[in-house]
Amino acid sequence: MQTTNTVLMIRPTRFSFNQDTAANNRFQQPAAVAEDVQLKALQEFDGYVAALRSHGVDVRVHNDAEVPHTPDSIFPNNWWSSHPDGTLVLYPMQGHNRRLERDKGVLDWLRDEYRVEQLLDLSSLEQQEVFLEGTGSMVLDRQQRICYAGYSTRTHSRALDQVVSHLGYELCAFNAVDRQGVAIYHTNVMMSVGTHLAVACLASVSNPGERLALRSRLEASGKQVIALDLAQLESFAGNMLEVHNANHEPLLVMSRTAWQSLDAAQRRVIESHVKPLPVNIDTIERIGGGSARCMLAEVFLPKHLATQEQTR
Repeated sequence: MQTTNTVLMIRPTRFSFNQDTAANNRFQQPAAVAEDVQLKALQEFDGYVAALRSHGVDVRVHNDAEVPHTPDSIFPNNWWSSHPDGTLVLYPMQGHNRRLERDKGVLDWLRDEYRVEQLLDLSSLEQQEVFLEGTGSMVLDRQQRICYAGYSTRTHSRALDQVVSHLGYELCAFNAVDRQGVAIYHTNVMMSVGTHLAVACLASVSNPGERLALRSRLEASGKQVIALDLAQLESFAGNMLEVHNANHEPLLVMSRTAWQSLDAAQRRVIESHVKPLPVNIDTIERIGGGSARCMLAEVFLPKHLATQEQTR
């Protein structure tokens, strides 16, 4: 199945501008003087959780610990991913303070609630300056078993090859850049793949051959493609995630900034496939340089048998 009904979100305690990641995340913007970033982020986070739950999504909230300070904990999809066969993958992170997120209780919670049948731990690659930041670096078509990835300082071929080999995915890799010709730090900022719909900023793939190959692979896999322009990319329109509710009805989650950047024709195409769910995360986007998809860690692991019995 391409989508899940269960997502994990990390409620922030000390959300702030992350200097460790700012060098190559060109979406981050420093806070204004005396701006209460944590309070605004908390309000936006709680509103996001409420919106998802009101539409029937199972949201598991993990409260972040204040120490150690990990300003990007709110973006948990980068350092782990889970898979229906019970595989849990841990990824090598470029930002030093992002590596600390692994030791803040999420892994213990996952093992308590779900069956982890095998662990693929690539975190040691950090010592070799080799990075791959989870489903930020990779956009997965779980149905067709295709991994889409744009190379960057956070997305290295060596780590990619290990993951796709282990999971049995086909790799569709390319180079995507912003207006200044700088590599886009995460693939999930420029594209999203759902059950029947793909959203991609094809204009950011500067090599014509790679651009054609990306579009062709998406269409061959049965997706209707919405092509974003660079202005929409900068409004986080590529950073969407399809989930489903308790009735298996599809929802496409995005920020209100992203939704407002789309034209009427693009909105109609989305609405023909899924119910759009825009949320207000203006402060989180601006300070953190990530958007709605980055805040959702999809849970695909099978539950423990005891847990399944309790929920019946």
